[in-house]
Amino acid sequence: MNGLLVINKEKGWTSFDVVAKIRNKLGVKKVGHTGTLDPMATGVLVLCLGKATKLAQKIVDTKKEYIAEITFGATSTTDDAEGVITKSKIPNPKNKEDINQALKNFEGTIMQMPPQFSAKKVGGKRAYKMAREGKKVELKPVEITIHELEILDYKWPILKIRVACSKGTYLRSLARDLGEKLKVGGYLTALQRTRVGQYSLDQAVRIEEAGENSVIQLSEP
Repeated sequence: MNGLLVINKEKGWTSFDVVAKIRNKLGVKKVGHTGTLDPMATGVLVLCLGKATKLAQKIVDTKKEYIAEITFGATSTTDDAEGVITKSKIPNPKNKEDINQALKNFEGTIMQMPPQFSAKKVGGKRAYKMAREGKKVELKPVEITIHELEILDYKWPILKIRVACSKGTYLRSLARDLGEKLKVGGYLTALQRTRVGQYSLDQAVRIEEAGENSVIQLSEP
C-alpha cells in the first residue's frame, strides 16, 4: 500500500503512537509522519505509507496552520499546560489592541528559542530528556517564518489565534514569548493543527475510522 493518510489526531496520542497504530491496523511496514504533534495537541497529522515515505520531507517542508489557545498571567516549565504552572505577580490585564501590537513583533522571519522540553538534540541527546533530569539545556535560536497571525477570540486571560507558519515553529515558544512581550507571562493551553501544506482538517479521519479507503493512493511511476 502506497499513499498518504491524513489523520485527525486526538489529544493524548503521541505522533509515534499514531504511526504504530496505523502500521498494525493496515498491515503496512513502512509508515512515517510528516511533523510531530505534541500529545496535548490535536488535528492534522499526515502519514506516508509504503513508497510514499520518500515524500515525507517534502511535506515536512510545507506551511502549517494552527489554532492556538494561550493563557496569560502565568508561566509553565514546559510552556504548555502539561508543566508546572507559576502565576505571575498581579499582572495588568491587557486589551485587544495591546495584543495586536505585541503580535506584530512575531510576524515574518524571526529567530525563535525552542522550549526546554522539546525534541531538539543537544550533544546527541533530546532536550526534553535532559530537562526531565533537571539539567539546564543550552538551546540555540532557530530561524522560522510566521506568515499570518489572526486573533479569533480574546477575553482576558485567554487568547485564541490562527497561526500560519513554517516548519520548525514552536507554538509553545510563541505563547511564552508573547507573554514575555506583554510582561504578563503566557503559556499554551490548547493547540489544533488545521492544515499541513495542501492537506486540511476537512480531509482528515480519526484513527478508529482509518482504513484502506482512507488512503490517498499514489500512482505507480
